[in-house]
Amino acid sequence: MIELLEARYIYLLVMVLLAIGLYGVLAKTDLVKKVIGLTIFSSAIFLFFIEGSVQAGATAPVIDERGIDPNLYVDPVPHLLILTAIVVGVAVIGVALSLLVRVYRAHGTFDESVIAERLAEADRAAGATSAPDRSPGLPGEDDPGTAPGDGGTA
Repeated sequence: MIELLEARYIYLLVMVLLAIGLYGVLAKTDLVKKVIGLTIFSSAIFLFFIEGSVQAGATAPVIDERGIDPNLYVDPVPHLLILTAIVVGVAVIGVALSLLVRVYRAHGTFDESVIAERLAEADRAAGATSAPDRSPGLPGEDDPGTAPGDGGTA
């Protein structure tokens, strides 16, 4: 059993990183910590995917004097996919951080329970002061420019 763990220690590392990232996303209430947890989780997935593409004794996919046997070379497609995933992940993190800046400016905190409470309170206040909600935009409903059945075009 110990030999198996020594041979596949990277999978233990991946599982630890997955657990840390999942804990950060699910258990923390701070939105910044959730973004950090998501980043750790995605990094663990990248490591797992790259480790799965490793071949013992294989080299880079540049044909040389060793021949053209495909078993002698590492498949470059998983590495390219992970490179693309890293670029997309950086873009998602950038968007998430910019949204966090907007949330902080609007609410003054990153705590999701406080933000949810404030939004529910604002929703209750808006619901108490406004008229009952009707479906706006239906053709022929209080709009003299449309008739029922013409699709809303005047």
